[in-house]
Amino acid sequence: MTGQEVLAPATEAETLRQQLLQAQRLSSVGELASSIAHEFNNILTTIINSAKLGMRNPDPAEKQLAFERVAKAGQRAATIASGMLGFARKSATHRQNCDVVRLVEEVLVLTEKDLSKHRIQVETRVHARPLVWAVPGQIEQILVNLVINARQAMPNGGRLKIEVRENLEPDVVEVRVSDTGVGIPPDQLRQIFEPFFTTKQPDEYGRGGTGLGLSVCRQIIEQHHGRIRVDSVVGKGSAFTVKLPRRLPDDPE
Repeated sequence: MTGQEVLAPATEAETLRQQLLQAQRLSSVGELASSIAHEFNNILTTIINSAKLGMRNPDPAEKQLAFERVAKAGQRAATIASGMLGFARKSATHRQNCDVVRLVEEVLVLTEKDLSKHRIQVETRVHARPLVWAVPGQIEQILVNLVINARQAMPNGGRLKIEVRENLEPDVVEVRVSDTGVGIPPDQLRQIFEPFFTTKQPDEYGRGGTGLGLSVCRQIIEQHHGRIRVDSVVGKGSAFTVKLPRRLPDDPE
């Protein structure tokens, strides 16, 4: 008689939650895939052309410059690939001290080409360099979702601003992601964090939003004992403010 392992309800719920987080993470990767593929094509063109020039040019100084361009382009490709693979695979759930500014920088490496392609100007303002006791991959997931949402809210281009600061509340870190996009109607603001609710219209391929991005963001933030707030004006843009405690009540000093 063959046995079958039966998960306890709490364990099963946690397993399903982790699967949802991973599915949403891969969905974000899919959103960025086209722009990153285009970026890699540009990098490869630079590497090939520079290598050819280096091989043909007899001047040692020109050869050196050509090979330096090859090395720089290769490093750029490695950085993007490492960030993309790391983001897609991160499934660890243990908390650690996270440099919030560094996480923002890593997310901008992943989204830089996508934002540039859609004529989005990026402004970052770092008022402090705080640490939070958090799961790094999950905080990155929040940031990627908010950046992609902001880009999608600006179909004709615009400005994206990311700010990191220490909140006036004791031991609270604040990250604010704002855009100059279409905004969210007041009657929809209460629904945007509900699973499967989306304000996005289908694109030219018939693809719309899954309605899971902001729902997953809220789940992650609540598990970190944090809060998320949205302010929006139709036709002027939206601002999402994430507040995270430096440490959770049950964490060791």
